[in-house]
Amino acid sequence: MTFTLRPIAIVRNQRKEIEDDQWGAVLSTIELAEEIDESSLTGIDTFSHLEVIFYFDKVLDHKIQYEARHPRNNKEFPKVGIFAQRGKNRPNKLGVTIVELVELDHRKLIVKGLDAIDGTPIIDIKPVMKEFLPIGEVRQPEWSVSLMNHYWS
Repeated sequence: MTFTLRPIAIVRNQRKEIEDDQWGAVLSTIELAEEIDESSLTGIDTFSHLEVIFYFDKVLDHKIQYEARHPRNNKEFPKVGIFAQRGKNRPNKLGVTIVELVELDHRKLIVKGLDAIDGTPIIDIKPVMKEFLPIGEVRQPEWSVSLMNHYWS
């Protein structure tokens, strides 16, 4: 089965190149596509955080990974499957990040902490609700904690 998705918005920010770290302070503007009505954002500013689903459009098809690999190609990390990590070279090239909503400006959302570069297509935006966050303690391996040391700083 195949299907087609069309972007509902696009990212605008100062990050032009794909980088692994220092995303926490990045301010991005998410601009709605022309065919998306501005009223689709009504009420979104009553939420503090948003979940943004985006498309890694700069990932070349021949770079897609279906097998286990070392995260960031770092041999100090164990080999794990592509679905056990959050790398960009995923089979469907989808990224998901929870961001802080700073401001709603008509057809634009100003957000903080979106780890997507300038021009990235946005597939969907959802408000973050506590009831959809994990219940209980989140467990993760030590290598992933080490990998994320500077991701947001």
